[in-house]
Amino acid sequence: MLYTQQEVEAHLEKLEGWELEQGRWIIRKYTFPSFMKGIAFVDEVAAISEAFDHHPYITIDFKTVTLRLTSWNEGGITALDIKEAQQFNEVYEKRRSAENG
Repeated sequence: MLYTQQEVEAHLEKLEGWELEQGRWIIRKYTFPSFMKGIAFVDEVAAISEAFDHHPYITIDFKTVTLRLTSWNEGGITALDIKEAQQFNEVYEKRRSAENG
């Protein structure tokens, strides 16, 4: 089910780093200490995406990985996008904790 803009904004308040773009996408940029750490993150994103059968647009710019999510068949943002974004954030936080700990 398609979320309204207000519903999306409410969910994004709880999703660190994610923003609404053009009313149709949610987007987040993740920064890494090296190119290869960003690539390793993308590998994990790919595995999550396959499990969900829902794939983000991924852009890799040296140490920055940008993810964009939307549900094309619904015409915007759905619970699937929000749930997947939460999992991407969890993977990122685990990686960041492991590097700092």
